[in-house]
Amino acid sequence: MKPAARRPLLLLCALASAAAFSILLIAPPPLAAHLSSLLLAFPASPYAGSPKLVFLLAGQSNMAGRGVAPPPPLPPPFRPHPRVLRLAASRRWVVAAPPLHADIDTHKACGLGPAMPFAHRLLLHAAAADSDTDLVLGLVPSAVGGTRIWMWAKGEPLYEAAVARARAAVAAGGGTLGAVLWFQGESDTIELDDATAYGGRMERLVNDLRADLGIPNLLVIQVGLASGEGNYTDIVREAQRNIKLPNVILVDAIGLPLRDDQLHLSTEAQLQLGDMLGQAFLKYNSSMDSRQ
Repeated sequence: MKPAARRPLLLLCALASAAAFSILLIAPPPLAAHLSSLLLAFPASPYAGSPKLVFLLAGQSNMAGRGVAPPPPLPPPFRPHPRVLRLAASRRWVVAAPPLHADIDTHKACGLGPAMPFAHRLLLHAAAADSDTDLVLGLVPSAVGGTRIWMWAKGEPLYEAAVARARAAVAAGGGTLGAVLWFQGESDTIELDDATAYGGRMERLVNDLRADLGIPNLLVIQVGLASGEGNYTDIVREAQRNIKLPNVILVDAIGLPLRDDQLHLSTEAQLQLGDMLGQAFLKYNSSMDSRQ
C-alpha cells in the first residue's frame, strides 16, 4: 500500500491524465492530430480502411500496461502484426505496437499490457480454424493509470472520451465492437466507501456504455484484481464476482506474478492475462454460436 501522504498527489496525477486524455479525444480532429503528433509518430496501416473487430481497452494502469519490455526481440505475442491495428489519440488507425497507450496515458511511462497477446490469441485461433483468415482487429486504448471507478461514470471526461473513441472506431463501416476489456479497481481499494460502492458503480458503467453505444448485449470482460493500492482489495474483488448483469465475464488475475511494487503485473503476467482474455472471448463466441 502506498503511504497515505502520497494518495492526494496520485489522485491529482490521475485527474491530470484524465484531463489530458479528454482534450486529445474531444478536440477537433486537426487539433487532436497535432497534439498527438507531438507525442509519437505511428506508422499507418494498409488495413486502416478494412472492417475490423473492435475492442475498447479501458481501466487503469494494468490495462494500459506497466510490463517492462525484455531485451529485443519482443516475445511474439507482443510483436506488431499487420492485421492488428490501434486507434491513435488522433483517431487514426495505425499498426498496433507496444506501448499501446503511449499517447493516451501520457502522464505515466507505459509498457507492455494484455491487449497485444489478446489480439494474437484471436488471430491464432482464426488461422487454426481456417476461418476469418482476413480478420482485422482494432484496439482502442482508453485506460488511464491511477483512476477510480467514479472517474469513469457517465458525464465524466474519461467516460465521454472512451465512448467517443469507440464510436469513432466503428463509424462509417469501420467495424463492429466485439467487447470492452476492463481492468480497473486497484485505486478503489484505498477508501472503504469506494470499495463498498464498487459493484453498483460498475453495473451503472456497463449499463451506460451499452445504452450510449447502442449495443444492449455488449460483452464486457472484466479482470478480477490481482493486487490493490489499499486494504480493501477483497471487497472490490467480491464486488467484481457478484456483478449480476448478463454478458459480463470475469477473468481472474489473482495469482499472476507482480512486479516488485506488488501492484503492477509483470511482463510474464500480462502475456498470460492477454491469452486468458482471448480464451474467454473465444469461449463466449462459441457458446453464442451454439445457441443460434
